[in-house]
Formats: sequence, structure tokens, C-alpha cells
Amino acid sequence: MNKIEDALISFSGHRFLVIKFQFITSHNDVNVVALRLDSGGRTPCVRVSKLLRFPYLNCGVETPSTSVSSKSKLRTEYDPDKAVEIYSSVSSHYTSPVTSRYAQEITIRRLAKARRFKDIESLIESHKNDPKITQEPFLSTLIRSYGRVGMFEHAMRTYNQMGDLGTPRSALSFNALLTACNNSKQFDKVPQLFDEMPKRYNFSPNKFSYGILVKSYCDAGSPEKAMEIVREMEENGVEVNAVTFTTILNALYKKGDSAEAEKIWETMISKGCELDVGAYNVRLMHEHGGKPEHVQALIEEMANSGLKPDAISYNYLMTCYCKNGMFDEAKKVYNDMEINGCNKNAATFRTLIYHLCRNGEYEKGYKVFKESVKMNKIPDFNTLKYLVEGLVEKKMMREAKGLIRTIRKKFPPDTLKAWREVEEGVGLASAGDDVSSKDDDETRT
Repeated sequence: MNKIEDALISFSGHRFLVIKFQFITSHNDVNVVALRLDSGGRTPCVRVSKLLRFPYLNCGVETPSTSVSSKSKLRTEYDPDKAVEIYSSVSSHYTSPVTSRYAQEITIRRLAKARRFKDIESLIESHKNDPKITQEPFLSTLIRSYGRVGMFEHAMRTYNQMGDLGTPRSALSFNALLTACNNSKQFDKVPQLFDEMPKRYNFSPNKFSYGILVKSYCDAGSPEKAMEIVREMEENGVEVNAVTFTTILNALYKKGDSAEAEKIWETMISKGCELDVGAYNVRLMHEHGGKPEHVQALIEEMANSGLKPDAISYNYLMTCYCKNGMFDEAKKVYNDMEINGCNKNAATFRTLIYHLCRNGEYEKGYKVFKESVKMNKIPDFNTLKYLVEGLVEKKMMREAKGLIRTIRKKFPPDTLKAWREVEEGVGLASAGDDVSSKDDDETRT
């Protein structure tokens, strides 16, 4: 038997020594036992099943199924306290940095939604006591997490603490800092940091650093300055990849400068940039307000070049058909997505429901809603409010009540007040109480 790790903990006024050990057998079973240090002669052991009911006492028992289950729970748990509890139960045992970062960011978003920034600070700061804090990727996740919720000053402070924490600096943590700055909408600080930090800490920005700098200018509405950075990159021998060009392409289209955007596209082709689905989707975004044949032609061009259009691509085509009143064609795109190897996303359902409602086809909209429930891709509040109001207007009370009952179960708690106001507005205030189980089953099957 090998002891793997131990820890001293306190719970319910008692102190425990928690030991994790492994039997050297063909199965290499991992076990955990807790020894009560103040047992006073009584049986000192605590059953593991009882111990593991409390997430903060979890001493590292994790399986792939545990990790997947925890991620799934986090995605559907909107209560910030419960999200923190789930995250705390497994956060120290994720073997994948990507998985750990994903779980941390979901938890922090839940806290930010509740405007609990002090709790966010406590959660992130607690990780600075982790032995992994000397690893740059681990610390970079903390910087990035602060940026996700607009706490740039905390991100900056964490970056400045790296020397004291014994963490090396390179372009990796620098890029996390620049990204935090962009996510906090402090675009004007990015060029300043870009000029100062590499000199101060003696490292060189990489192509991703330049890409983030380009994004800051584009997000600030200055794609022309972004192009100056591209020229600087070329002069310094730094690779300008398709992502960087696509960022500028998107900014030019949003600014209404289609002529310059087309020049960027031609530049990408002439320089041999590997055009990807993201680049084509930016062009589709620009085209989808026009003629369907233009959007269809772009999608065919993608396919002919060896790229596989994704859900975003087909959503633009479907939207274009809807805007042109071609609902049969839009529904065909919707029905063929799985045949084309694409999974529908929430935007797919939102788009079709919205346009069906605009066309007065509320019954069809309700059928699409039920399909979204099956796939757990339910559209946003405003789209479903539009649908409920239409169903009531058409005297489809059974469907309206079924929709509201489902929403009460599926939507986060912070939206329920708004939904009650919708119910009162359309005369369905007691809908959740008088919908039959059959109605409820209809939205699940």
C-alpha cells in the first residue's frame, strides 16, 4: 500500500487527518480515509461516502466520469453558491488545464452575474496558495479569469506579483494580460502595455501578442491602425496569420467599409493565408442581409475549397432566406443541417423562431421551440417572449402554458421575475400551476 497524499482539515468543530492511499494490486484501487484526531477513544474513522458529500473535503478522488459530470453540472447550474460548491469539489484535481480553465470561467461568470465581485476575488486569490502557481500557464488562467469579468486592475496586480510568486514571465502570461485588458474594454491600455512590458521584463512578443494588439485597435473602431501593426509585423518578420487578417476584415465590414474589406480578402489570398471557416463566416455575416444566392455561392465556395461550413454558416443562410420571405428554403436549411454534419446551436433555433413569429407562424415556431428543448439549446428570453405573446394572441393557450412551464424549469432563477411579468401581461399568471403533465411531457419528447 502506498500513501499518495494527506491533509489536515476541520469540519463540524472536529479535526481530521484525511489520507489518500493506493493498494498495489492489479486494479491499483485508490481509497480515502479520515481519522478524527480528537475522537477521545471513540472510533476515529469516517466513512468515505459520508466524507465525500462535502466538496471541500474531497481529497483527490476523481475519474473521467466525475470530471465530465462536474462540467455538465456547472453548465446547467445558475445558482452561484452551488456553482462554487461544484467547482470547489473538483478544481484541484483536473488533469487538463483547458478543462480547469473552462470550469473556473463558468463559476466566475455565475458569480459575476450576481455581481459578487468580492467572492470572485476570494476564489481567484485562493489559487495563489496552490503549488502550481509557479507554473506560468496556471497563473495565466487567473489573469484571464479576472479579465473575463472586467476586473482588469486585479489582473494587472496578479501579473505584477509573478516575481514574488516565483512564476516566470514570457509571451504566454503577457498575452493573458493583453486579453484581460481587451475583455475589460480598456482598449487604449493595450498599446501602452505592448510597448512597456516586453522591455521591462526582457521577453519578446509573439505573433499572438501582435494579434491581440490588432484586435484592440479593431475593437476600438480603428482598423486602419490595426493595418499599421500588420505592416510592422511584416517588417519585423512576424507571421501574420488568417486570424489577424480576419479580425481586421470583421472590423472593416462593421464600419461599413466594404471596399477596404474586399482588399483585405484579396491580400489574404495573395499572401497564401490559409482561409478558414471563421474567415468565410465573416464574409457571410456581411452578405446575409442581401440576396440568398450570394450567401449560397459563398457556402459553395467554402465547400469547394475543402472547408466544411458550420452551424454559423448555415444560420446566416437560413436568416437570409427568412429575411427574403423564403421560409420553405429556410426550413430546408434547418432540416438539412444534421445531414450536412452540423449540430444546431441556440442561434439556429432563435433565428427560425423569431422569423416564424414575425411571419405570424406561431404554431410552427412552437414546434421549433420543442425541438430546441430536446437538444437543450433553448433560445433567449426576448425570442420566447415574442413566441408566448403570439401564441396567446392566436388563442393557443395550451401551447403557451406548456412553454411557460418548461421555461420555469429550464431558465436561470434570475429571469423568473421577468417571466412572471410576461405571464401577467398576457393573462397567464397561474400558468405554471394548471398545466397538465401531458403538456409538460410534450416539451420533453
